[in-house]
Amino acid sequence: MAEPQIILGYEPGEHNKTIAEARKRLRKIKPYEDQSTIILVPTRGVVPARTVECLCNLATPMNQKAMRMFVSGAEVGDAYEQAISMILDHPDLSTWKYVLTVEEDNLFAPDALLKLVETIGDYSAIGALYWTKGEHGMPMIYGDPTVQPLNFTPQVPAGGVQECNGVAMGFTLFKLADLRKVDAPRFQTVRTGSEAWTQDLFYCHKARMAGLRFAVNTDVLCGHLDVSTGIVW
Repeated sequence: MAEPQIILGYEPGEHNKTIAEARKRLRKIKPYEDQSTIILVPTRGVVPARTVECLCNLATPMNQKAMRMFVSGAEVGDAYEQAISMILDHPDLSTWKYVLTVEEDNLFAPDALLKLVETIGDYSAIGALYWTKGEHGMPMIYGDPTVQPLNFTPQVPAGGVQECNGVAMGFTLFKLADLRKVDAPRFQTVRTGSEAWTQDLFYCHKARMAGLRFAVNTDVLCGHLDVSTGIVW
């Protein structure tokens, strides 16, 4: 026979017991603010299974709008340019807060987006830390903003949120309102005899000239998948 139990009605609850910690957590994650996010994925047409798994497991801010948008078959600069232009012209999507760019060869933790939302602050965009592929890969933290003239030299990861002049787009959170501040074309791959830009640094150069700021959260780590070998750099 079960022992009798005394039933007590009122209890304040675990979060009320640690109200100071609860306040600190809420101020950090800002769940009361708009955190609607469009997750934009340019693809050659076939997304590797490991990236699909990461996309399926990616947590989005609680009680906030989120959608995934794939762009297939276009050169990466054209894919971003067409998609961002469409979003900015759309009567509903143009009112959303963020665009998260995810490329098909990046691998990321389920809480990666949440950490970028928490730390974007006054930056126009904040990226996760990942490296160029190969034995001598470089961190995609481009340019020291304290050094003139404007440069996009890769920086050594310093830990935490690190301001820079340019970010790559493998896993990067952009404020949609700030994308509107840069004139089109925003994303363009340029290869001429005297000039070469990847689409990400093409945008960052124009945005920095317009006074926008960028950072990488070097505590949010992404792998860079070489699909041909299976090596994650």
